[in-house]
Amino acid sequence: MGGVNAAGRTSGHQSFRRTVIDALPESSRHQTLLGLTSLMQLARRSPDWVNADGSATDAETLLARHQQHVLDHTLIRRLEDERYNEAGIPANRAARLELGEPATVTLRRRQLPERPPQHWQIRELDKRHAEVTLPAGELEVLLPDRREALVRCAGQLPSGFDPTSLYHSVHHPRGLSMAIFGASDCLGQSGFDWQSLADRVDPDEVAVYAGNSIGQLDNEGWGGLLQSYLSGSRVTSKQMPLGYGQMPADFLNAYVLGNVGATGAMQGACASFLYNLRLGVDDIRAGRRRVVLVGSSDAPITPEIIEGFRAMSALADDASLKALDALEVLTDADYQRACRPFARNCGFTIAESAQFLMLMDDSLALETGADILGAVPEVFVNADGNKRSISAPGIGNYITLAKSVALMRDMLGDEAVQQRSHVHAHGTSTPKNRTTESHVLDAVARANGIDAWPVVAIKAYLGHSQGAAGGDQLMSALGSFAHGLLPGIFTLDAVAEDVHAERLEFLREHRQHKSDISFVNAKGFGGNNATAPVISPEVTERLLRQRHGEAAMQRWRQAREAVRDRQAAYESRAQSGDFNPIYHFGKDVLEGPELRVHADRIEIPGYARPVSLKVSNPFGRLDS
Repeated sequence: MGGVNAAGRTSGHQSFRRTVIDALPESSRHQTLLGLTSLMQLARRSPDWVNADGSATDAETLLARHQQHVLDHTLIRRLEDERYNEAGIPANRAARLELGEPATVTLRRRQLPERPPQHWQIRELDKRHAEVTLPAGELEVLLPDRREALVRCAGQLPSGFDPTSLYHSVHHPRGLSMAIFGASDCLGQSGFDWQSLADRVDPDEVAVYAGNSIGQLDNEGWGGLLQSYLSGSRVTSKQMPLGYGQMPADFLNAYVLGNVGATGAMQGACASFLYNLRLGVDDIRAGRRRVVLVGSSDAPITPEIIEGFRAMSALADDASLKALDALEVLTDADYQRACRPFARNCGFTIAESAQFLMLMDDSLALETGADILGAVPEVFVNADGNKRSISAPGIGNYITLAKSVALMRDMLGDEAVQQRSHVHAHGTSTPKNRTTESHVLDAVARANGIDAWPVVAIKAYLGHSQGAAGGDQLMSALGSFAHGLLPGIFTLDAVAEDVHAERLEFLREHRQHKSDISFVNAKGFGGNNATAPVISPEVTERLLRQRHGEAAMQRWRQAREAVRDRQAAYESRAQSGDFNPIYHFGKDVLEGPELRVHADRIEIPGYARPVSLKVSNPFGRLDS
C-alpha cells in the first residue's frame, strides 16, 4: 500500500497512526511525528537530523520545536492557500460602462481583440502599441475582482509537502503528481523491486486500474483549459490530455511501471476506488492477471469545484458552521471540527488524497514472500434504481452491504461477523447521509444478529477525497488490523436524533478491538454504491494454510524475511525524508518495429517473458 492524504504518508501506516496518535505508545507517537516532520520539509535525517536551514539538531529538539505545528497542519484545517483567506479568490465581474464622451486608451497590440468592434478607431503607434478611441455610449467590460471564500476548510495534504518537488515534473496537475508519489510509495513499501517482480509473470498478467472521480481540474489540466478564453490565457498542449479521469493509470503505465498489460479506470463518484478495486479482484479471480496495481488520486480543492458542491448545499460552508454552533466567528479549532459524521452536521469537507494497493493472486504472494496486509475476496456494486434527485441516496447500498456480510458469514462464520468485525462507514457528515447510511447499517446488523456493530468514520479526520475516499477508508482498515485500534469519531459530541443506532456503536474515543473483518462502505453521488469486505492478515494466513498447506506457508515465511528487510530499509529512508519517486520519462520507449511477432507469442525487448497469444476460446469452433 502507498499514498498520501491529509494525515500523511500511507506506507508504514503513518497516516493511520496520525489519526490515532493520542492512543499510541510514546515511541510510536514520536516516530509518527518525526516522519511527518520530514514529510513536511521541516527537517531531514542524513544520517543525523538537520533543520530545513541545514543546521544540526536531534530528535528531541525537533519534537519540542515542531510537534504542535505538525498537529495543527495535518488533517482537516483552515485552507492555507491565501486565495481562500484575506487575498480572496480571483474573479471577474461583468459590468457596463457609460462613456459620456469618446475615450482614448493605449494598448499593447497583442492585447487587442482578434475581432475588434467596428466602432472602435484603432491607430498603430509602433510595432508593439496601438491607440484605441472608444465612442461615447455603453461599453461591456469585465472588471477584476476578489471574491470572499464561502468555504474555508479542507482536508489538505500536510503543509510543506509538495509532490512535484520530488521528481522532474513539468506542468503536471496536482492529482497526477500525487499519483506518481503514491504509486512509488506503494512499490517502496511492498519490499519488491518492480522489475524483478514483473520478470516473474507474463507482461500481460499485470494490470493497472486507477483514476479519479472528477479529473484534473486545476490550471495544469482541464481547469486551465476551460478558463482560457474568459481569462485571456492560452491553451497549452498538455491541458487537454492531462485532464482525463483515467490519467493516473496512464501515468503509472508510461512513467512508473512500463506496463503493457490491462489498464483502465472505472468511475463511480465517491465509490471510484472500490470500483477499480473490483476490477482488480475480478481479474485475479478469473486468472487473467497475477499482480494488479489499484488506486485513485483526486485533487479537487479548487475554487470552482468547491463552489459547485457548495451550490448543491453539500459542503459545510462557513455560514452553515456558524449557524450549527451559534458562533459569530470561526476559529482554527472550529475548522478542525468541521466534519461530524452521524452527529448534528451541515455538510461534508472536501479533501485530496492518492491511495494505491498492490494486489496479487495467493500463489504469487506465497512464492515471492509478499508481506500480506489482508485480503479482499470480492467487491459488491449495486445501483439505486428509480429516484427523483440524481444525487440523492437510494437502495443499492442495502444490497452491497448485505451481500458482503453474507459472504463473510459463509467464509468465516457467524461469530466472526457478529463479534470481530467493524464497518468503515462512508460517513460524509451530511444530514442526509447520517440518516440513510445509518439505516442501511442498522438494518443489516439486525438481519445478521449483530447487537453493537462498531462504526468508524475516518472522514472526521481526513475529509472527503471524492474518488479516493474508499482508499482512505481501506488504508485505515489495514492500520486497524496492524495496530488493533479503531479510530474514534472525535467530532461526535452526540449521535444525532435521526440516526438509526439501535444495533450500531459509534465510537467517540479510540478503542482496542481485534477485528477479523472490516466492511469498507461507499455511497456515491448518482447511485454508485460499493462495499468491500476486507479480511485481516491473521485470518488470511489461516485461509492460505487451508488452501496451500503448512509446508507452503513455511516457505513463504522464509521468503518474507528478505522482503521485510527491504521494507524496513524503505521505511527508514521515508522517515528521514529521503523520497525518490519512480519517474522514467523517455526511458526504453518502444513503438512497434522492435517487437518480434510470432503466431503464438510476442517478444518485447526489455521484458523477461513474451506475451502469450494462447487465448481461451469458450465459444466453440466451426468446421471449415
